Amino acid sequence: MSANIENRISDKLSRLIMSFKKVLYEEDATFLSNMKTSNLAGDDISKYQYWEWTQGIGLFGLWKLFEKTKEKNYLDMLIKYYDERLKTGLPSKNINTCAPMLALSFLAEYTNNHIYLSLCREWAEWIMEGLPRTKESGFQHITSDTVNEQELWDDTLVMTVLFLANYGRISKHNEFMEEAIYQFLLHIKYLTDKKTGLWFHGWTFLGNHNFSEALWGRGNCWVTIAIPEFLTIIPCEESVKRFLLEALQQQVTALKKYQDPSGMWHTLIDDPDSYLETSATCGFSYGILRAVHLGYIGESYRECAYKALDAVLNNIRDDGIVGQVSYGTAMGRKSKQFYKNVELKSMPYGQALAILFLLEIRDDSSSELCKERC
Repeated sequence: MSANIENRISDKLSRLIMSFKKVLYEEDATFLSNMKTSNLAGDDISKYQYWEWTQGIGLFGLWKLFEKTKEKNYLDMLIKYYDERLKTGLPSKNINTCAPMLALSFLAEYTNNHIYLSLCREWAEWIMEGLPRTKESGFQHITSDTVNEQELWDDTLVMTVLFLANYGRISKHNEFMEEAIYQFLLHIKYLTDKKTGLWFHGWTFLGNHNFSEALWGRGNCWVTIAIPEFLTIIPCEESVKRFLLEALQQQVTALKKYQDPSGMWHTLIDDPDSYLETSATCGFSYGILRAVHLGYIGESYRECAYKALDAVLNNIRDDGIVGQVSYGTAMGRKSKQFYKNVELKSMPYGQALAILFLLEIRDDSSSELCKERC
């Protein structure tokens, strides 16, 4: 990697990290307003302000940053964050509020903190026994403000299933790991678009359809991230591993086809009239490159990540905020236009996905393509 590119990546990483804390603790007025009228659990909405899926993805990115660098200040940030949340109290359990548990499970294992471990056990047991199920025993995508009866969403794999798998590994609960495997297989069954290999945002058993059949960018990027991560968390039988990797292969083949000349992906992957979106682009690029590094997909896909690099770097502002990130997105039930209308807003997951991508591409510095392109 040339000194110029390496310095640019390091500079952008530093700016991302510098702004991370600000975004992580930033009040989301839109979310809080929605919660005032649709709080399903009826508990203190202030508890949801910093414990939702948006923070959960950010915390996972922070954990990966510590895991790669072993810099103590990142570990201290995580511990401080979780200790503060435990002191103020956690919100009610649902798919999205499970998201912060993924990073906590890694942190609990690393620190052997029994309070953290006990909390992980409590939430994992709720997932198994208290989380509403769809037909065929799928994890119903119940959120803080919507029941989503009998619905499967692609988001669930990252928000809830990865945590269940990881805590199952840590606690040696085979039942948890087997449930996580089943959820991956069931979501593949109902969310994969057979024509393209991409994933629909959701499925409902009430009518048996994929809503507006949107091939939504960030929803797809959760899959690109989740499958390689899942396979590094728990050992799967060879047949299961092959099935998961075939689903990943079909998806990344389509992603390569639909990648915009700019290197980014559209918020509706197959719709060039929808806006280009940075969080999905970072998620795809990170997941693809990680899958290449793990030997799960061919070396030729490395090019997709490098093609996105310049556009991603350009979308990281001088203050470290990632631009062109779509806000939290509910289900587009009737129209794909719904996704095109989602506002652009700085969010913790935008920061985290950019950090993950840049860390992964920095690790790729010895590759032949890096030598050629950088």
